[in-house]
Amino acid sequence: MNDAPDLDTPDLDTADLETPDLAFARKVLAAQPFSVLLGTRLVSFGDGEATLELDIREELRQQYGYVHGGVLSYAADNALTFAAGTASGSSPLTAGFTIDYLRPATGELLRAQAKVIRAGRTRAVCRCELTTVDGDGVETLCAVAQGAISYTGTSNGEVRGAS
Repeated sequence: MNDAPDLDTPDLDTADLETPDLAFARKVLAAQPFSVLLGTRLVSFGDGEATLELDIREELRQQYGYVHGGVLSYAADNALTFAAGTASGSSPLTAGFTIDYLRPATGELLRAQAKVIRAGRTRAVCRCELTTVDGDGVETLCAVAQGAISYTGTSNGEVRGAS
């Protein structure tokens, strides 16, 4: 039984899963309604690494003016899974991850850079650094995450995206 909603994703071709590239990965991101809502961009994808960015807006802050931890967690989750997607032609889904918040996230841009630590046939372990970038281009590390990503494959022509 599939609990996932039936998304209209006509541009996603399961044959592209064999050799995913940045263009295909961007289509996967564009098929995620929540990522579209946040305005997330995939800026790099390949060789065991992926980088997501999103502009920090007022709507993404908590009551003290810092980026909400849920936004940081979302960015880490998706970046970890996209990084794992560079290592396998199967559809990656997050099996679990931990995140450590190091300092409040402020600035104009949130960047999540993830890297595969080890990829096996059915799972990958990845790490992610979350940084913010201020108006002067200064980067500040605000959180780190590590996660396990499962490779689910595809069934019945279904394509599953990151996270």
